[in-house]
Amino acid sequence: MDWQGRVRGWGLGTGPEGSEDADVANPVYEPKKSPGETGRGGRRRLRAAKTAGPYRRDPSCPAAAAAAGSDSATMGASFSSGWAARGPAPEPKANPEEALDLSQLPPELLLVVLSHVPPRALLGRCRRVCRGWRALVDGQALWLLILARDRGAAGRALLSLVRRCLPQAGDARPCPLGLFCLRRPIGRNLIRNPCGQEGLQQWVVQHGGHRWVVEENKTPVPGAPSQTCFVTSFSWCSKKQVLDLQEEGLWPELLDSDGIEIYVSDWWGARHDCGCEYQIRVQLLDARQTVLDEFFETPDPIQQWNNNINLQVTHVFSNIRTGVRFVSFEHKGKDTQYWAGHYGARVTNSSVIVRVRLPQQPYGQPTNVPLRSWDQ
Repeated sequence: MDWQGRVRGWGLGTGPEGSEDADVANPVYEPKKSPGETGRGGRRRLRAAKTAGPYRRDPSCPAAAAAAGSDSATMGASFSSGWAARGPAPEPKANPEEALDLSQLPPELLLVVLSHVPPRALLGRCRRVCRGWRALVDGQALWLLILARDRGAAGRALLSLVRRCLPQAGDARPCPLGLFCLRRPIGRNLIRNPCGQEGLQQWVVQHGGHRWVVEENKTPVPGAPSQTCFVTSFSWCSKKQVLDLQEEGLWPELLDSDGIEIYVSDWWGARHDCGCEYQIRVQLLDARQTVLDEFFETPDPIQQWNNNINLQVTHVFSNIRTGVRFVSFEHKGKDTQYWAGHYGARVTNSSVIVRVRLPQQPYGQPTNVPLRSWDQ
């Protein structure tokens, strides 16, 4: 039997529409007959389903057209996917981490790149990357490159002083320049909480009368980080800070050189309706807390009805003796009327600043010139 006979045996036609072969172009889904669908009634119901049901794919039927379109799209998608699978594979994208691998740079270029990283990140993160980076962070070249960026007079003087005071080669101590650049001790106030913005924290206090308190300034103090002050009472009230210069980032060779000076400043004043007394004592101490140098002053008392006056006391330790490791800063005050409450001396904006000494200037200009820190 040929293929047309087999098709007829299956119940499908092979000719044009209207003939017995019409169902080849429009195939019909014939549901499986159940045992009860026999006889004339069953054949009538099956014929009605073929004519009116959704089984014949009539091109004029929107549902049939949508089904035909989905089949075509599925076949095209499968063909396209099969063709793409047989085509050349796309090139892999470059890994950004491989493109930014700094370990491939020469040490000279890597130093330049790392010199733009903040000191805190260098010491806290970059130093832990690998042994090579740790050697760079622990060395001197990286930090000297950072310091060399300040091309002003203060920056050049600082770089020259640092080069002159570096530890000798073969010194077992860690390089001090990392802590020096992190703490930035040159040109900044080393006194913590100078205006009472943190209450009495950071100070060792001795209370007298009705104790120390913090109040707003009666008149503004120029250059103060906060317009608040410490106020004394009718009996002597004192407070003190001891500064460890090595913890602030300075190392012994730098402290023992003749290239630095220590500038001390303090502001004190009184209420308009009450006079006050004031004293200040600043000491330079060695590693055993032995006094090597001292500045002590007791200014004349401020009288009553003084228009809320503020005064400044300053001093410069220029010829620093060898062995200075600590600075002790202490001041105290009280009122002159012995009034209950807080009518005594008002102190604020206390300062201890380590500065670089400039070389002798021509035409008799002074050498004790305040210097800007390299990071400002």
